[in-house]
Amino acid sequence: MSEPAPRAPVLEDPLVEHPLLEGRSSDAALGESLLRPVLRPAGWGWWALVGVCSALTLLLCVAIAVTLLEGVGTWGNNIPVAWAFGIINFVWWIGIGHAGTLISAILLLFGEKWRSSVNRMAEAMTLFAVACAGLFPLLHLGRPWKFYYLVPYPSTLRLWPQFRSPLTWDIVAVSTYLTVSVLFWYVGMLPDLATARDTARQTWKRRAWGLLALGWRGSARHWLRWRTGYLLLAGLATPLVVSVHTIVSFDFAVAQLPGWHTTVFPPYFVAGAIFSGLGMVLTLLLPARRVLQLHHVVTDAHLDALARMLLVSGLFVAYGYAQEHFFGWYSGNAEEMHAMSILRTGAYAPGFWLVVACNVLVPQVFWSARMRTSPGVLWAAALLVNVGMWTERFLIIVASLSEDFLPSSWRHYAPTWVDLSLLSGTVGFFGLGFLLFLKLLPPVPISEVKQLQREVEESEAFAREVAAQAGAPGGGR
Repeated sequence: MSEPAPRAPVLEDPLVEHPLLEGRSSDAALGESLLRPVLRPAGWGWWALVGVCSALTLLLCVAIAVTLLEGVGTWGNNIPVAWAFGIINFVWWIGIGHAGTLISAILLLFGEKWRSSVNRMAEAMTLFAVACAGLFPLLHLGRPWKFYYLVPYPSTLRLWPQFRSPLTWDIVAVSTYLTVSVLFWYVGMLPDLATARDTARQTWKRRAWGLLALGWRGSARHWLRWRTGYLLLAGLATPLVVSVHTIVSFDFAVAQLPGWHTTVFPPYFVAGAIFSGLGMVLTLLLPARRVLQLHHVVTDAHLDALARMLLVSGLFVAYGYAQEHFFGWYSGNAEEMHAMSILRTGAYAPGFWLVVACNVLVPQVFWSARMRTSPGVLWAAALLVNVGMWTERFLIIVASLSEDFLPSSWRHYAPTWVDLSLLSGTVGFFGLGFLLFLKLLPPVPISEVKQLQREVEESEAFAREVAAQAGAPGGGR
């Protein structure tokens, strides 16, 4: 009988500066600390934020009612700027929705352990962002109750959508992305819903979480099937991260308009989507970490990793800006060169340089390891990135449309109160959804954090065993 092969020693990685978990506790104590946000009564701060977000959501309802009753003529759209706030907000929100799937699905497939403490909040953010995004194309139709004309269904009138139109591709891509994201989020939450059901003291909570847990009992068969399904959904969701915003970019890239007709748009849009999504993740995660007292599971290691990703995706975005302007000049086309020059020195120059400052210069602070773990710096940078990415979408759409081929048709754009109400209202709706999520569902994956703690403990125990053997007489020879 041969001897078992010696295990490789688990030594401390010199590149890992911060632990993924701070302190050690029993499974019961760890579960209780992660369920505390949903089991304890809501504080005044939560109610105050809910009040603000509810007021903004009410404003959104008023703006939608005005749009439906009086039409999209209440918006600031004109000719030639036929696409304005509606499409700007759609592209911005759908981009924000990318980071949740990126953090959750792609990092799961790559086996990255640091995702375990932040993926649930990022996935919830994705769902609410995609819901906000889907609202704008519907309203932009003018007659949203006729939306089914964009869906390829067997109509008795034999009317089919124009399959060569990227707008039809948007319907398929966004609805598929939303469906897979909901399934991935819900399936990943099943073990934690069962834990909440078994911990709750109020009957209505126990029944509600028990209904959502779908009879989960934690048997070996349940765990096996859950892991298989979770990985399959991660595999399905991963290509959607690339496909959805690539298709959104085709809305512009297939047009002949100067400033839009460029092959850099698909990768440029995907990088921008990830960049803006990471900015929103940090905007939500840092206050939630502080208020919910999650410092022991959302450590400096998570902040460091997110800051590094923000820096890398920001460099991709900066490369996209440089290439866009270089090829505008290199094309030798007068209209293309004009479309780029009005960004740098024309009527839209303040917005363009704001974008450069927020999206290119601000992320450079994260070359410093100290800045990457500073919550205040991270939160301020994330807010600026959100502003910069919205402004970038504004410039892509409005600047190119307002000064196209014919100088006689040039006209600039200004939003109306309905436009501004729709934007601020979706921000309130998004915030309200996220606040309800934090209060009603476990915000951190309890089962995954417990598993991570055991893996860390086993690794540490093995490292101690190897060190003890090396220090013993005759050891290490």
